Amino acid sequence: MSPATPSSVEDGPRGVSQSLLEDSRVIDRIVQRMGGARRLLFITGAGMSADSGLPTYRGRDGIYRAQQATPHGPSIEQALSGSMFEERPEVTWHYLLELEKSGRGAGPNRGHRVLAEMEDYFESIWILTQNVDSLHQRAGSRNVLDIHGSLHDLICPECGRHRVVPDFEDLDLPPRCPDCRAIVRPRVVLFGEDLPYDKLARLWQELRDGFDLVFSIGTSSLFDYIVEPIRRARQRGIPTVEINPEMTTVTPLVDYKVRTGAAAALDQIWERYLAFWPWS
Repeated sequence: MSPATPSSVEDGPRGVSQSLLEDSRVIDRIVQRMGGARRLLFITGAGMSADSGLPTYRGRDGIYRAQQATPHGPSIEQALSGSMFEERPEVTWHYLLELEKSGRGAGPNRGHRVLAEMEDYFESIWILTQNVDSLHQRAGSRNVLDIHGSLHDLICPECGRHRVVPDFEDLDLPPRCPDCRAIVRPRVVLFGEDLPYDKLARLWQELRDGFDLVFSIGTSSLFDYIVEPIRRARQRGIPTVEINPEMTTVTPLVDYKVRTGAAAALDQIWERYLAFWPWS
């Protein structure tokens, strides 16, 4: 006996916009495709953490778009670059502190928790995230490729001393290593720096092993390594989904587009999946 097919919303309550009804129909089709899936990849960006109170970067009202030049003169990308850290670490640390303060005290939202819950229902769930907030890990997800690192993971570039801090509140800026007095930094990829080889290698390995469904969530998809999994899936006929209120570079590539915010969309997808595939 086959499972019941998720029903599309044909006649919604008064006042419900057409876009919400369209999203509901798309979500039904996504849930149908999830029924036979074993391995899922989720690519997440700042929009994934927006419902936790963190600002987006380049999206609508994003902090990078809103601020073409910083009070120190250079753009935010220049201020948060590896070369600026080498030349003027106090400038880089000023904006690292701003980023950290913008998310201080935030916790995982429903979207993060949904992805963690999925691990008990599928053979493999992998998350490729651009976010440096570690909220996926805090929600309980195990297979997280935080390709840009973690803002709270501090390391001394001289002697390698390492520690994890809950926030930057008690740090003297720029902070110095207690052992060698060099200026420490978060273990994040600053603009102009190379991505971590080990995480890239693991991503390519998992892509070679294959996925049954690939999601892009809350990212403007401006970097090639973020777009590439979508391209590969499309070439292989693997269903692809974008959850993002805005149009992005991958919007023309995906099979399914959901314009609802990340947390609400994932909550709906998961609720309907559990209702229509209860024995998964």
